[in-house]
Amino acid sequence: MKYNFDEPVSRRGTCSYKWDSAAPDVLPMWVADMDFRVAPAITEALQKRVAHGVFGYTRVPDAYYDAVAGWFSRRHGWTIRRDSIIYTSGVVPALSAIIKALCRPGDGVIVQTPVYNCFFSSIRNNECRLLASPLIYEEGCYRMDFDDLERKAAEPSARVMLLCNPHNPAVRVWTKDELRRVGEICHRHGVVVVSDEIHCELTFAGHAYTPYAVVAGEMSVPAVSCVSPSKAFNIAGLQIANIVAPDDDMRQRIDRAININEVCDVNPFGVAATIAAYNEGEEWLDALLAYLWGNYEFMKAFCDEHLPAFPIAPLEGTYLAWMDCSALGRPSDVLEKQLYDEARLWLNAGTMYGPEGSRFLRWNLACPRSLVEEGLRRFLGFVKGQQK
Repeated sequence: MKYNFDEPVSRRGTCSYKWDSAAPDVLPMWVADMDFRVAPAITEALQKRVAHGVFGYTRVPDAYYDAVAGWFSRRHGWTIRRDSIIYTSGVVPALSAIIKALCRPGDGVIVQTPVYNCFFSSIRNNECRLLASPLIYEEGCYRMDFDDLERKAAEPSARVMLLCNPHNPAVRVWTKDELRRVGEICHRHGVVVVSDEIHCELTFAGHAYTPYAVVAGEMSVPAVSCVSPSKAFNIAGLQIANIVAPDDDMRQRIDRAININEVCDVNPFGVAATIAAYNEGEEWLDALLAYLWGNYEFMKAFCDEHLPAFPIAPLEGTYLAWMDCSALGRPSDVLEKQLYDEARLWLNAGTMYGPEGSRFLRWNLACPRSLVEEGLRRFLGFVKGQQK
């Protein structure tokens, strides 16, 4: 194997938020970062930058814009104009600034729950109103409730919809037809779709990522997209992301909000890593996706055999498994604590993604398969203990 994803990489003692927040005997499979070393091209680019020895304020070069635009054109058929890109320190700061730019306090922001928890804080921190449009969960997977979305978009206060594409934690990769219906509904009511596409590279066979901006462009409706190499290439700590806003007026308003929120500067390592990832990381990413799919298949087979009462949603995108824990008959925030205390296993409670997640736990499968197996065995032991 050219890239050895089975190799354990000790992260304890490295100020890892994921590992060093846990007690020494706890297996952390919660927060969404990976336990794999990055693509060699990224390491080499960072080593070269470190060797220079001076780390002053960074001017983002032409090569950065070329790398971003080239990647999305080559891999996803999305043509991005350089002048539509605004770089910033992360997708969450980007979302917050976009809401500030496009909304006033009291305006409504639509989200499809259960959904990434920072959507809630970005709305709250800008003094806007949450308009939840719950996804429909049936036969083990999710679909959009377009009738409810129409009702929420029609509310007089609605200004923005935060779309999660692919969706975290529902692990759906929205189809072009689904995205078109979102665009039609929102445009009809004057709601701007802002699409968080941080997981866009993490999709699996039969479920191709469609950039919402491509659909919006075909419909001639405004759209704003947030992208980053951080999830797919495991460089979240380097703090780099991009807002793509083709509409000139909207982009100027967002750029102003980025400056008001003071997240307009990025560090030299994020720039170097992004260029390397997008120019030289494609082979590594394809190998990673194959390994992640293997982890999901391993977990599904294990659950089918040993935990049939705990179904996991079919994985279309992300490296996160969404497990229905209704069989244990208690809210997932209670289960999270019990698993930590009794099984020494740390998972994410579905309640953090909205009340619709109260029966679910989220697993991070971006780790060596041996850890996936260990986590499942700890969970199985916990379940057996509950049945005594």
